[in-house]
Amino acid sequence: MFKTIRNFYKTSAPVEPLNLDEKAQTRYYRKLSLQAFAAGTLGYSFYYVCRAAINVMKKPIIDSGLLDADQLGTIGAVSLAAYAIGKFVNGFLADYSNIKRFMATGLIISALACFLMGMSGLIGAEQYSALIGTDPTSAQNISFLVFIAFAILWGLSGWGQSMGAPPAIIALSRWFPLSRRGTFYGFFSASHNIGEGLSFIFVGSIVAAAGWQWGFFGAAIAGVIGILTIIFFLHDTPESKGLPSIEVLAHEKIPAKQQTATDAQRIALRTPAVWILALASAFMYISRYSLNSWGVLFMQEKKGFELLEASTIISINAWMGVVGTVLAGWMSDVLFKGDRKIPALVSGILLSISYAMFIYCGNGGTVIDYWITVISMALFGIAIGVLIAFLGGLMAVDIVPRKATGAALGVVGMVSYAAASLQEKISGYLINSNITETVNELGEVVKHYDFSDAAIFWIGASVISFLLPILNWGRKVQQDEE
Repeated sequence: MFKTIRNFYKTSAPVEPLNLDEKAQTRYYRKLSLQAFAAGTLGYSFYYVCRAAINVMKKPIIDSGLLDADQLGTIGAVSLAAYAIGKFVNGFLADYSNIKRFMATGLIISALACFLMGMSGLIGAEQYSALIGTDPTSAQNISFLVFIAFAILWGLSGWGQSMGAPPAIIALSRWFPLSRRGTFYGFFSASHNIGEGLSFIFVGSIVAAAGWQWGFFGAAIAGVIGILTIIFFLHDTPESKGLPSIEVLAHEKIPAKQQTATDAQRIALRTPAVWILALASAFMYISRYSLNSWGVLFMQEKKGFELLEASTIISINAWMGVVGTVLAGWMSDVLFKGDRKIPALVSGILLSISYAMFIYCGNGGTVIDYWITVISMALFGIAIGVLIAFLGGLMAVDIVPRKATGAALGVVGMVSYAAASLQEKISGYLINSNITETVNELGEVVKHYDFSDAAIFWIGASVISFLLPILNWGRKVQQDEE
């Protein structure tokens, strides 16, 4: 059985080369490479709709009494811990895999988990509401069971999510030349922001209209669309389609001695610069995920926004991130000749400034305060878009051999999402530990959240993220396998 599974997922064998003239071959290659790029980018966008869905549901879930902020932080931490381990393992496996089948499988797992969480939420919330007034002990038991179910399912989703980025980025290595990798990587990295934006708007609208449980069903539907996109349009290798290798197609230098994927992966693991970038990405991910996970709750509590309005404003950072990632890849290829250091540093500084604006400015409820919040999200989005592309993968991919693309992403992803997982738990604890309660005119107990300690943690991480890459300032970019 193991052999059957391994054969199903291994890289496609080359087929008989097509008998095409140079013009027809170029036209066919362009068609397939653009399909592979589009499928990887759109497919990963739908991955993100599934991943970010829970972030717009936190206040409705907390308000229902079913789960609290600390429990939601634990659920998020479990998912991101599974993602961190999976990113490392699946990054290495993806270098040897059929990327179409590998990527589709991950999204099937995540979409199924979302569907089951929606079902668990519907059943659990109904039973909890029926018991909380008459049998509080049984109601709390229901709450605990939902917590366990969510932690398991969201952890399963986290593992499935870890199967998304490595094959999508490996597609860029297999289908595009080194000289254009930054440009296409920048466009691909917009998938993070597109997915987040769709999640905040699409899932947020469903939650506002039908209740938080239905947000999970909406995310599952988005996952199904992504699965179909990957199956029909993502291609494994040029050789599996009767074309020459990308090195031949792009007229790149082919080394006399070809490295194996295993040798290339060993090089990646022994490169200190990869680990430095992984740490920098880790602190950047603390800032990124703290905003995405807790930003809607922060805006509702500290700025007085309603759910849909808060979700819409937070989504601005995702949409502006598209601008950041697209411009970053193209600009670094064309203007900086593949050198990402300066735009990464500038973007890191901008990230810290915009995050401080979001937290400490614009909390008065006036029109000016509203626009300060909007502007801070726009600047944050541009900065995080650049950094997701650079610190989140491209700078590490640049300094390792092509056959170690998945391994480099695995290292960066493992460290980044371990930090993101830790952030969920720390942030949930800090927020839950600073709650005050008042009684309103109806005699209802109202909880108020203090984000002061969490904010210091979030902004401090953003500062460290742009200081660490300076240690790699003199590192050369890998141009070819040697």
